[in-house]
Amino acid sequence: MTNQWKEYLNAYREAHGRPPAYLTETMGCQMNERDSETIAGLLCDLGCAPAASREEADIIVVNTCSVRENADNRFFGMLGRIKKIKEARPDTVTAVCGCMMQQQHIVDAIKERYPWVDIVFGTHNLHEFPGLLQSAALEKAKAVLIRDEGGEIVEGLPSKRKSPFKAYVNVMYGCDNHCTYCIVPYTRGRERSRRPAAVEREVRALAADGVKEILLLGQNVNSYRGRDEGSAGAENGGLAEGCCGAEGGKLDFPGLIGRLNAIEGIERIRFMTSHPKDLSQRLIDAYRDCGKLCGAIHLPVQSGSSRVLARMNRRYTKEAYLELIERLRATSPDIAITTDFIVGFPGETQADFEETMDLIERVRFDSAFTFLYSKRKGTPAAAYADEVPEDVKHRRFDRMVERLNAITAEKNRACIGRAEIVLAEGPSKTNPAMMTGRTDSGKLVHFRAPAECAGRMLPVRITGARTFSLYGELT
Repeated sequence: MTNQWKEYLNAYREAHGRPPAYLTETMGCQMNERDSETIAGLLCDLGCAPAASREEADIIVVNTCSVRENADNRFFGMLGRIKKIKEARPDTVTAVCGCMMQQQHIVDAIKERYPWVDIVFGTHNLHEFPGLLQSAALEKAKAVLIRDEGGEIVEGLPSKRKSPFKAYVNVMYGCDNHCTYCIVPYTRGRERSRRPAAVEREVRALAADGVKEILLLGQNVNSYRGRDEGSAGAENGGLAEGCCGAEGGKLDFPGLIGRLNAIEGIERIRFMTSHPKDLSQRLIDAYRDCGKLCGAIHLPVQSGSSRVLARMNRRYTKEAYLELIERLRATSPDIAITTDFIVGFPGETQADFEETMDLIERVRFDSAFTFLYSKRKGTPAAAYADEVPEDVKHRRFDRMVERLNAITAEKNRACIGRAEIVLAEGPSKTNPAMMTGRTDSGKLVHFRAPAECAGRMLPVRITGARTFSLYGELT
C-alpha cells in the first residue's frame, strides 16, 4: 500500500464516513470462486470493505468464465448495466478479469465497445491487481494487463472466504489435455502444480482458523505433481504409511491427500475436478486409506459414446470409464459419483446418444451437470462442420435431464432412514428457519438446529427427500 493510497483512503473516509466499498461478481467454476476470494482479500488489504450491492460499490470487479456461450452473453449484458452505474457515479472503478480476458478478441471488443471499463486483467496476474487499481483510482488511468503464461505460482496471497468453516485450496493451475471442445487450456495455460509444503502450510493455517472442510481445486487434480526441493519429505512424500507416496521426487495427488489427511482440525477433504484418463488405483485406494477423504467423486464423462469421446480427445472409452466406476465402488461401495455431460457435440448421432443413455442407466449417477454443446472460438471443435441441429440437441437434452433427475430422486429417497453426519453450514437460503449442510457424500440436507450449531459436525437422521436435497432431524 503506497503513501498516496493511504492518503486517498483517509480522504475518502473523511468525505464519506466509510472506506471504499467493493463488489466482486463471479461467473463459472470453483476456480473462479477461489480467484474472487483472492481478489476480495487483496481489496481488504488495501483498506476496502464489502458493498451490499452493485449500486453501492465504489469498485466493481467482474470475474468471467468462457466455458459456455451463455456466460459470454451474461457478461456483456452485465457490462451494459454497469455502464449506467458509471454514468451516475463516474468515480466508480470498474474491472473485468478471468478466463474471458485471456482471449484477445474479447479484450479487443471491450476496448472498442465498452470504454467505461477501467481495468482488464487475466487469470495469470491476480497478484498485480492492487497496482492496477491504485493507478485507476488515483490517476484515472485505464489499464489492460494480460499475461499469456502463468510463470511461477505466487504464494501467500490473502483471501476473504465466504464460509468460516469451508475453504477452497488450489493445488494446481492450468490444463494440458486439450479436449477439442474446451477453451480452458488457452485461458488457464499449461499445468503448474503448487509445492506440497505450500499447500500444507495453507491448510494448516485454515485449520487454525476454524476450517473443517477443504475442497482441493485443479482443472485436473489427477495430474498434480508437486516437488518440495531440498526437503527430506520430498524423497518419500512425507506421508503416513499406507497413504501412497511419491514418484521421481515429486509428490502425486494421492500422496498430497495423505499429507493433508494428517492435519489436525481438518475433518473433511474433497477435490475436483478429476479426469477419467488419469484416475489411478492409488487415488481410488485413498478412499480406503485416508479417513478424511469424503466418499464422493466428480468424474466428468461428457459422452457415453466411445466414438464421440475420441473426437472430443478425451482419451478413454466408454468401457474404460465403466471399469473405473466398478473399481471405485469395489473400494468404496457407498461412494457418490457425479459427472458432466455435453449433449449435441458435432457429429453426435442418435446411436451415440443412446450409448450415453445406456451409460446413465449402468452407472446411475448421484447427480450430473448437463450442457448443450457450445462452440468456443479457438477450439478445434469450432471448425467441425457437422453440427447437430438445435431442435435435436434440445430433444436429447430434455430426455437426458429427465432421466438423470429421476435417478437422483430415487437415490435420494433411498437415503431416508439413514443416520448421517452433516457439517452445518448456516441458515438455508430458501427457508432461514432451517439449517443447511452436507453429508460426507455431498448431499444437501435441511434440518432444524440452533444457529450456534453452524460449523459443527452433527448427527442427522434423514426423514425426507426431494430431487436435489434431503430433509432430516437431529438425533
